[in-house]
Amino acid sequence: MNDAALGLVLKEATTYYEGQPFRYSLAVRPGECLGVVGPSGGGKSTLLDIIAGFAPLAAGSVCVNGEDISRQSVEVRPVTLMFQSHNLFPHMSVADNVLLGIDPRMKRRRVERQRVEQVLEKVGLAAYGQRLPGQLSGGQRQRVALARALLRERPVLMLDEPLAALGPAQRQEMLTLLDELTQQHRLSVLLVSHQPNEIAPLCARSVFIADGQVAWQGATTDFQRADVPEQVAAYLGRSQR
Repeated sequence: MNDAALGLVLKEATTYYEGQPFRYSLAVRPGECLGVVGPSGGGKSTLLDIIAGFAPLAAGSVCVNGEDISRQSVEVRPVTLMFQSHNLFPHMSVADNVLLGIDPRMKRRRVERQRVEQVLEKVGLAAYGQRLPGQLSGGQRQRVALARALLRERPVLMLDEPLAALGPAQRQEMLTLLDELTQQHRLSVLLVSHQPNEIAPLCARSVFIADGQVAWQGATTDFQRADVPEQVAAYLGRSQR
């Protein structure tokens, strides 16, 4: 297979919302984390919805490792979406919350228990399996959600502002963990953030989403350059005069 076909590739992937087109073209290689930055309402969530299958595709394509998944249903797409709120059930243990990633019926067979234990160890929570989410810190709850996402073993992982509710130390820990897991599992990762400088250590490249399209893309560190497009400068609160 051509290397250019590996990972996640969107070609003019288009959906419509209230009559307006949202159209995206981008690529994320295996083992790469692509930053997704832009104003609220600019189309970041719609991009994730197209990839996950929540938004109907009117034109273009969404491919993963050379396979067009545009017509696949949500439940079978090789994609995992991790929400900012992490969606943990407060009355269930950490281990049971993670188990939902592979078996919603909660059949805890020996092989499933072993997989849960292994993934909790990967995210540094091996000793926390029997605790409730309310007994964890915000950073630890994010790790539980990440463990559940990893357990699905899908090649594309989308993270919707995973750092927003974390303190500085927890953010750095999460970035380090995400980097390790992205490389280890050769994931194609999209990380949504409002702070390009915050994700630069993990995301070498970023796209700027505005008006329902990729309005600009480049090295994440380039957001700090004086000659970024006016639309990007305005988003960052900088004047180009």
